Amino acid sequence: MHDAGTAEWAVGAMIAVLREFPEFAAAQREGRWAYHPTGALADSTVLIVGYGSIGAALERRLAGFEVDVVRVARTAREAEGPGGLPVRVHGQDELPELLPHADVVVLLAPATRDTAGMVDAAFLARMRDGAVLVNAARGSLVDTEALLAEVGRGRLRAALDVTDPEPLPPGHPLWEAPGVLITPHIGGSTPASQRRLLRLVREQMRRYVSGEPLLNVISGNY
Repeated sequence: MHDAGTAEWAVGAMIAVLREFPEFAAAQREGRWAYHPTGALADSTVLIVGYGSIGAALERRLAGFEVDVVRVARTAREAEGPGGLPVRVHGQDELPELLPHADVVVLLAPATRDTAGMVDAAFLARMRDGAVLVNAARGSLVDTEALLAEVGRGRLRAALDVTDPEPLPPGHPLWEAPGVLITPHIGGSTPASQRRLLRLVREQMRRYVSGEPLLNVISGNY
């Protein structure tokens, strides 16, 4: 139900940071014409960490932006990409080799024992200078102090829909951190999500009554 809303937020967030929309919005409030060149999404490499249904929805929305998409999941596999073509999904163990080549790293992995704090100082240190971290997953995936250290010296930028702690309290250093865009966990909070929820509930009820397998069955230790 949140695939469309969260994927849409991720695209908007990475464009906002790369094109420096928050800085231009601040200049607008001050009535200041702050012309300067910015970065761009075109010709960049976007690394999706957690390639499930939302990751696939994000890749579909990135198809027209002329980017290279690299996919990572818990284990390596082949998946169906845009247009039904097979695509390679790297395993999580390959992340150290992939991070230095990404301009944008999008977090879409679930919150589990394995992913808690996975974006630590070592993870961030492997990201290339000027790269953007986009967290559309859960705040617990990111070591907040390690992220503050990187954005504080201007080496990395970030777009965060989720934080640790959450809600982010008044006075927290993330509010004033340079190059950080924060939204209050609104990625999936859209009318589209509500419409998809109703469709999913109806379909699950139909399948249950008919004795058909249910959708989105989760198994394993989480």
